[in-house]
Amino acid sequence: MSVVSLKSREFRKERESGWREMEELITIARTMGMRALSNDDLLRLPLLYRAVLSSLSVARSIALDRALVAYLDNLALRAFLVIYARPISIGQSMREFLMGSLPRAVRGMRWQVAIALFALLLGIASGFALVNHDEGWFPVIVPAGMAQGRGPSSTRQELLRVLSAQPQASAALLTMANFLFSNNTLVSLLIFGMGVLAGVPTLLLTFGNGLGLGAFLALHYHRGLLGEFAGWVSIHGVSELGAIVLFAAAGLKLGEAVLSPGAYTRTDALTLNGPAAGEVAVGGVLMLLVAAVLEGVFRQVIGNTNARLTVAVASLVLWTAYYAGVGRSAAK
Repeated sequence: MSVVSLKSREFRKERESGWREMEELITIARTMGMRALSNDDLLRLPLLYRAVLSSLSVARSIALDRALVAYLDNLALRAFLVIYARPISIGQSMREFLMGSLPRAVRGMRWQVAIALFALLLGIASGFALVNHDEGWFPVIVPAGMAQGRGPSSTRQELLRVLSAQPQASAALLTMANFLFSNNTLVSLLIFGMGVLAGVPTLLLTFGNGLGLGAFLALHYHRGLLGEFAGWVSIHGVSELGAIVLFAAAGLKLGEAVLSPGAYTRTDALTLNGPAAGEVAVGGVLMLLVAAVLEGVFRQVIGNTNARLTVAVASLVLWTAYYAGVGRSAAK
């Protein structure tokens, strides 16, 4: 056993009880508020905080293992927030998340976003090429449940009937939106969660989602309905596919922590990268919520292809502007 490892073990053994007590007080304060702490706890809190800062300073100065330094740094930060940070309302927290931390987290994963987008576009191109060459590939690529009767035997008129919006009762539209949101969220969470397996399943699932879309594009292209289908799917597809890209990017971030943890253990690397990945995944959930409303309500009400394409382009511009520009001034 190395000298550094021995130093780290002795250092932890001497001070760990104080760190655990600090953890317990932080948990109580964050879940139930500072008023839940007893008078003795309130007296102990600043003393424990100073002890954590002292431990962090010593750990850095004698070059103990980086995982321990990262843990103490995180503990000191959480203790500082409990003691000194001003309490904010739920509304303020949501505003700070939506207008600051979320778009910054997405920009911080620009490479993961680019890789996920490439996998999705590659899937779309591959699905289109296969079905465009031979429509026999369509039932191989698209499950029967997703195809809903559409396939190589479908005529132009049959496909056109599906694309023609039929306004329904508002209650039915909201029910459909809720179902679509729940179903798409489960699929997207799978894409995100599988990222811990080195990111490979995440890329395959993202590619598979694009593959199915490409197959549908080719099928409608052969019937002279490419423009109509593009409007029908893009009115919600921009938000839905954007959400899939965000979930995949967050999953790839977890996969990166597993494949290349650096000086940390894989568990510590996941702990350090998990919060940012989680924020991006929440952004994906918000995009799915918007997509569900657009798909379950607006697509049924808006029957004109040009109007659908206009909504799709507007949503693309707004999402891009939001993630690319919002929160930059606050970060300076």
